[in-house]
Amino acid sequence: MSIGTSESLQRLFAQWKREVLAQAQPEHRAELQRQLQQREEELLAKAANGTAGAAFSDLMGLGKDGAPPFESISKPVLVQDFDESVIQTQLHAAAELYFIYQHERMKVFQVAGVLLRLFHDGRIRIQRGPGARALYLMEKHQPLRYKPRDRQLAYRRAFNYGSLTAPRGAVVFRNFHREFIAFTSAIAQYFRDLLIGEVIRGSQSLNERPFASQATIQRLGADMRWQLDRATYGNIVALTVEAAEYLKTILDALECADIKKAFDANTKWDVIEVVSQRYLGGTGEISQRSKMADAGRLLLNFAADNPFKTRDFRDFQTEVSPLGPVAEEWIAAYRMTPNGRSFRGVTPTLRTTLGIPGAGASRDLAS
Repeated sequence: MSIGTSESLQRLFAQWKREVLAQAQPEHRAELQRQLQQREEELLAKAANGTAGAAFSDLMGLGKDGAPPFESISKPVLVQDFDESVIQTQLHAAAELYFIYQHERMKVFQVAGVLLRLFHDGRIRIQRGPGARALYLMEKHQPLRYKPRDRQLAYRRAFNYGSLTAPRGAVVFRNFHREFIAFTSAIAQYFRDLLIGEVIRGSQSLNERPFASQATIQRLGADMRWQLDRATYGNIVALTVEAAEYLKTILDALECADIKKAFDANTKWDVIEVVSQRYLGGTGEISQRSKMADAGRLLLNFAADNPFKTRDFRDFQTEVSPLGPVAEEWIAAYRMTPNGRSFRGVTPTLRTTLGIPGAGASRDLAS
């Protein structure tokens, strides 16, 4: 398609679209506008027959017909495919790795190490039960597994968590924590504004735009997807699958009756607490970290499955609304941890991340 034909088609289609929308019923106008926009994009894409080489040849007059008029030069269609370049498998692995990391902070893997040492030294009174069998198999499989240092390096690469130094040349998502908090805060703010809007309007069924902005969520989510994709090449997927299997093996072993009886515990979490206090110098924020693990994995999986290309606010509201309570759960749990005590709240966090001056600075600028 030539430049002149493309411009004429766009102009005529825009005029026809305005006339159709003017005659449509108000309740059908938004859906009709979206369908017409989609049809226009499909029509222009199918009608385009230009390539970069053909356009350059026409511009230079190197074609068989010499130098054509400018409006007759073929026009290639440029397609935005950046969002499709992200590998979802790696993003899902990152979400699972975050879940594993929070259990690492709960000292679950350290508790397993203590139990293996006690079992090996004969200092735990179990011998033939299911717990003894589980510990025996864990000990025999130990040499084949990734070591704790490998997990720590994976946390450093994907989330910039931990104290180990990343290998030279490794890609590290150094800003993950800041962006993840901002992404979670943006979803929470959207959910809060949506509820406020429903209260002010008096009903959920009113066809009105919510007061919250979806652009902030989409911008933060798209950037976090890209950064996680860059930082999770290599052994991250394999390590995550193996570490997840190992975590499940540990949690199943801690549920065995003989292990719980050895520590006078009712649940596996009681075992983790008792062993942590007795041998590891204290517990590891079990309640808070368990909620952060579950909610954080849901949020990261949402980012993995969503390319953040939805422009219709109704569709976006349908996608994001279920994540509102999840984001609030993560924030509530995070604020109860030592690292989260400096969290200043949803609105100040978003203002800082987006570079928006605070209320005091705004008043100073106004004066």
